[in-house]
Amino acid sequence: MTVKPKIDLKTIKEKLSIKKPWDNVIIFILNLLIAIPVFIIIHQNVVDPDMIFHLDRILLFIVILAVIQIILRLMRTVIIICIALYLVVLLYGSTIGNYGFGSVYEDYRSMIYTMADDANPQDIIISKLLPFPNKSKIIAAVEFENPAVRNFALSATTKYFRDIKGYHKYRRIIQSFAIFKEINTRWNYVNDPKGREYIASASETVRHLSGDCDDHAVFMSACIKAIGSTPRIIHTGGHLYPEMLIGDKSDLENINYLIKEVLFKEESKGKEIHYHIDERGQIWLNMDYTAKYPGGPFMSAEILGALTLN
Repeated sequence: MTVKPKIDLKTIKEKLSIKKPWDNVIIFILNLLIAIPVFIIIHQNVVDPDMIFHLDRILLFIVILAVIQIILRLMRTVIIICIALYLVVLLYGSTIGNYGFGSVYEDYRSMIYTMADDANPQDIIISKLLPFPNKSKIIAAVEFENPAVRNFALSATTKYFRDIKGYHKYRRIIQSFAIFKEINTRWNYVNDPKGREYIASASETVRHLSGDCDDHAVFMSACIKAIGSTPRIIHTGGHLYPEMLIGDKSDLENINYLIKEVLFKEESKGKEIHYHIDERGQIWLNMDYTAKYPGGPFMSAEILGALTLN
């Protein structure tokens, strides 16, 4: 008769535990690895109080660290299992294309860039009572369904950033940035006829990529609208320029990282990202011809009106 050996739980725990002081070191490292994605998820789904020096984010991160530290210390006897489970989850996420090792790294970099205050928001538009100049002509000129305009937009998306991987959620924005690069690299500023405000249609501008600020705003808006993005045109009194909707503050963190570290690294080096926040908390990025990268400096900070082209 075979006698089955007794399962000694105490022995198993001892084998799965790590000797001091390495247990504390590993717990702290594991805490950081877990806290970063947890912080990102929570921060993107709670109301941002926008406290000075990002104190809200710092306090939130400290609280998350403390809670996870307590949980891990209570589970120190099975810390090897915790590490194994964490690695399995990230490996599985990386394999199927969901949240994995790369996502943890990207979220961490996005968080650092935004907390470093590399973004420069402007005031919410407070004056929408004034009539938008040439409104009906501009709307008619944004010919986003014109075949020549759409073909130009499609051509730009195949020329730039086509091989960027891992940002499926922001594919349309990345393609809009490709259009921005193509237009602003080739744009030739030409004044209107003397004494006359000439509004060129998008199908007219696509032939020579030339014109003044309103022609650029119309053409940029038409091209990014042709691939599904949402543009608007800002009126400052003596200048018109286009902006593009990129989402809310949670999206801004990722877009900020994309611009500064992936798509326009050289152009934006050491520079700020400029945008507007509307009354619904939506983020609109500057796409003017004077900017070398999306979110470049505003030519004029004054805002007299906004024409959204849904």
